[in-house]
Amino acid sequence: MVEIGGHPIVWHIMKIYSHYGFNDFVILTGYKSHIIKDYFINYYTRYCDVTVNMLTNSVEIHKTRQEPWKVTLLYTGQETMTGSRIKKAQEYIGNETFMLTYGDGIANIDIRALLASHKNSGKIATMTTVQISGRFGSVAIKNNTIVSFNEKPLVEESWINGGFFVCENKVFDYISASVDSVIFERDPLENLAKESQLNAYKHNGFWQAMDSLREKNLLNSLWNSTKAPWKVW
Repeated sequence: MVEIGGHPIVWHIMKIYSHYGFNDFVILTGYKSHIIKDYFINYYTRYCDVTVNMLTNSVEIHKTRQEPWKVTLLYTGQETMTGSRIKKAQEYIGNETFMLTYGDGIANIDIRALLASHKNSGKIATMTTVQISGRFGSVAIKNNTIVSFNEKPLVEESWINGGFFVCENKVFDYISASVDSVIFERDPLENLAKESQLNAYKHNGFWQAMDSLREKNLLNSLWNSTKAPWKVW
């Protein structure tokens, strides 16, 4: 619920999917679940113009700013791990192919291309992979003299998990229902990879996680400058 440009990051993520026509969401909640629920329950009044008449105890709505979203808010427990949270959503997803991502990362990802990559692979799951810049500048030294400097170099051929998954229903078979401690990034994804059932979609565009105040400030700066690469809508 940390805000970028006055909207929580989950709103930005949902706007990306919605831009490509995907408007049915299941949000897996835990810590401070009530804050997320309050946001969506009150979304209608939060983004519309109203007149509150305290004499007559009435509310008149003048203009609405609606999203075409259906949002299921699923409480999955305070301490539940990522894989177990996904397992708890199985009954709401059914037998359909579904998409999945984290609540702290945004990208200018082409969801249609991601979905096409998954379908063409014929695999159980597809992970979006991204390359990120190193945290520190790299230097080339010759005879104790720096001959080149690159502030934030890309680590060649080093791809990381960028979220934005596509999964077939069979992925639930890789997650135990008996415990709440299954980490999706451990046994489920590792076993899918061992069985050659994990497709990689390489995203070469903008991607940014928001794990620190510095990253929050960066994303707000991009949004406020009207140069937010992830704003595809």
